[in-house]
Amino acid sequence: MKVYHGSTVIVNAPLVGVGRRNLDFGKGFYITDLKEQAISWASRPLNVNKSQILNVYEFDKDGVQKGNYRYKQFMAYDVEWLEFVIASRKGQAVWQGFDVIEGGIANDRVFNTIELYSQGLITQDIALQRLQYEQPNNQICILNQTVADNYLHFIESSIIND
Repeated sequence: MKVYHGSTVIVNAPLVGVGRRNLDFGKGFYITDLKEQAISWASRPLNVNKSQILNVYEFDKDGVQKGNYRYKQFMAYDVEWLEFVIASRKGQAVWQGFDVIEGGIANDRVFNTIELYSQGLITQDIALQRLQYEQPNNQICILNQTVADNYLHFIESSIIND
């Protein structure tokens, strides 16, 4: 499957241990099968005066899933996803023990709901009611360097802010 990574640099040899720790699915290399999502990652306000690069890869998801790897996939914004993302963003290493995690993104559309729930200002039921109306974007976090080396193959990169 074709996947994308938005960045300020060309990433032809991804490293899983370089990113920030307290992200949705932990410290890993994040890709998406949604080209526009990757472009938005590269185009964040933080990157305004930098090169904005779209890196393109072929990801052998089937090979990973058929291999002896631990692949966690969240199919919806549900209780399990909500609790996992909150724990991960609080610095709890709930992602340890997985090689790849796939699921929805806690982006701007859902971030307020997550924050309100995390701070105890709304109940879990209200948070889930709000999230049910959101169409999940998709992110794949590769946490195992062997998976990145053997199942993620760089195709090309292009500058998106010409």
